Amino acid sequence: MPDVELKRAGEIAYREANGEADSGRESLPVLLIHGYPESSFMWRGLLPPLAGSGRRAIAPDLPGYGSSPPFLSGTWESHVEAVEGFRQELGLDRVALIVHDWGGLIGMRWACDHPDAIGALVVSNTGFFPDGKWHGLGAALRTEGAGEAVVDAIDREGFAAMLRETGRGFDDEAIEDYWKAYETEEGRRAQLTLYRSGDFDKLTPYEGRLAELNVPTLVLWGERDTFAPVAGAHRFHNEIPDSKLVLIPEGGHFVFEDEPERCAGEIVAFLDESAV
Repeated sequence: MPDVELKRAGEIAYREANGEADSGRESLPVLLIHGYPESSFMWRGLLPPLAGSGRRAIAPDLPGYGSSPPFLSGTWESHVEAVEGFRQELGLDRVALIVHDWGGLIGMRWACDHPDAIGALVVSNTGFFPDGKWHGLGAALRTEGAGEAVVDAIDREGFAAMLRETGRGFDDEAIEDYWKAYETEEGRRAQLTLYRSGDFDKLTPYEGRLAELNVPTLVLWGERDTFAPVAGAHRFHNEIPDSKLVLIPEGGHFVFEDEPERCAGEIVAFLDESAV
């Protein structure tokens, strides 16, 4: 499998894997946007297979996560701006976009704002609905006082235990990379800023916009998700015409940690079938 390189574009750290394209096919680069509280390391099981299929696969660390410092305000909007700034920095034109969790809220908002940049879409265990509701942890982080108590109380051991209760693939290396978001006071406060800017009514202007992208779309979902229940997968599938729905019975919210090989196989097959 091709190697994954850790690089930097300005303040943004990112992982990249490159493969040799088939002479008769020009594939889109693949842009992967991680969720909370992870980093581009969550794509470690997908970047090499994407490159092995002849594609350029690129996964940034969002500001404040992994090896990217929290150099922006931390709001939802600032993360959307960061994705576009990263695309411009790398000189990317159209991409196949893969998103998970908060990466979906950020990445799909960016996609709708820049529809000409999107050639295909993979949506996984996230939301993008104006009538959405925050789960217990999200609601706590959005609450003044309660959110500060949550992020201030988390130590590395507790952080590891929390993740391992919700996903099977969180090894020591993953915990080490994801813990970087908690290493500074600035980073912890930026997490609160992100959640407190996450008002779902901001998505009202985006209703119907994913369908309007009119690109091949895969909805890939861990069926045992307790944070973004599987009903969301069916809703995406119903609202995006001709989308493909794949449910992974043994996967939870962190499906790329739980079932990396299955996820990689499904995504590479989808992109190949879609000829992107």
